[in-house]
Amino acid sequence: MTENINLENLDLFGQAYVQGAPEIWKDLREQCPVARSVSDGGGWLPTRYEEIAAVAYDTKSFSSRDVGVASTPEGTSILVAPPITSDPPFHADARRMLLPFFSPKAVAEMADGTREIARELLDQIDPTSVVDIAEQYARHIPVRVIGSLLGLPKEDSQMFTEWAVDILQSHPDQWDRRNRATKDILNYFADLSRERRLEPQEDLISKLHAEVLPNGDFLTDKHVIGTCFLLLLAGMDTTWSSISSSLLHLAKYSEDRERLLADSSLIPTATEEFLRAYAPVTMARVVTEDTEIGGRAVKAGDKVFLPFGASNRDPEMFDDPDNVVIDRQENRHFAFGIGIHRCLGSNLARMELVVAIEEWLERFPNFSVDENKEVSWGGTQIRGPRFVPTVIH
Repeated sequence: MTENINLENLDLFGQAYVQGAPEIWKDLREQCPVARSVSDGGGWLPTRYEEIAAVAYDTKSFSSRDVGVASTPEGTSILVAPPITSDPPFHADARRMLLPFFSPKAVAEMADGTREIARELLDQIDPTSVVDIAEQYARHIPVRVIGSLLGLPKEDSQMFTEWAVDILQSHPDQWDRRNRATKDILNYFADLSRERRLEPQEDLISKLHAEVLPNGDFLTDKHVIGTCFLLLLAGMDTTWSSISSSLLHLAKYSEDRERLLADSSLIPTATEEFLRAYAPVTMARVVTEDTEIGGRAVKAGDKVFLPFGASNRDPEMFDDPDNVVIDRQENRHFAFGIGIHRCLGSNLARMELVVAIEEWLERFPNFSVDENKEVSWGGTQIRGPRFVPTVIH
């Protein structure tokens, strides 16, 4: 058993869980597959594929009105960020209007621009010093890409990243920090939304204003602002974490790196395996009626946390789940979620991850983790390597 962990009373925000979640999920599946979290108001944590899928698909018993892992203080309005906070039937319309922007064709047209961003970042790296892959490379690619899609100025990228960190990586007791960043983003997009409504451009915000709902109405400013908020945050920290964990793996396991260097056609398959093994996202649901999960009674109003990375390591779903097999053929992972809220930006995330790995390996084929420094992970809602000290050989 993982040391110093109470499997019946987990602290999802404690360092033991943040740094070693996969080991804890393994213990839970064997001993307490639907655990109880006591931190930040509490909630339930299923860790097996079967229960996670059941909750995700049951939109009647488990609502998406509050998907945040960290709780919202009582009396505070919950942010509306369609489609992820939308329940059926409106969810279908909110999602449908976004799908064309993330289609395979649309994403393919963004690949060259993403490659230019990666190369620009690599140009700035000093290979003679210790490089933090997470901070100096991985974090910048997603914000630049999603910012371009939304029509945001490149010079605001650092500000967007700081907001995302404040919201998604804060401890629950740092509500003021999360609330301030949320308001800053909403105000930013409120101003931009008004500008685009008056003077449309060739960006996603302008095109959302032109959308017409089935009843003939246009989207409200609140809807457009909330959707932009969602796309900015969802498009940044998740892919930042995935790029960081993928390159961390290649820094630690030279045999996998050598295989990709010898045969770059393996990179897309390896990318799927990195997504499976290091899936960064945990989403929450709210119980709408007394029911049960894996035999455990849950009550209306309870929170349920869905760690998609845990389902991806369930031995009932995958052979040898705790080992990374870069040519794994059967790989129906949940890195992008499941059910109606499966990530609509999955094509974009895959493209960014493939490009980031290809460009890094092309520029720096030989690298390893600095043995004198310790890798650190961060986050609960979005968990990923935040410090990856790397030596380039």
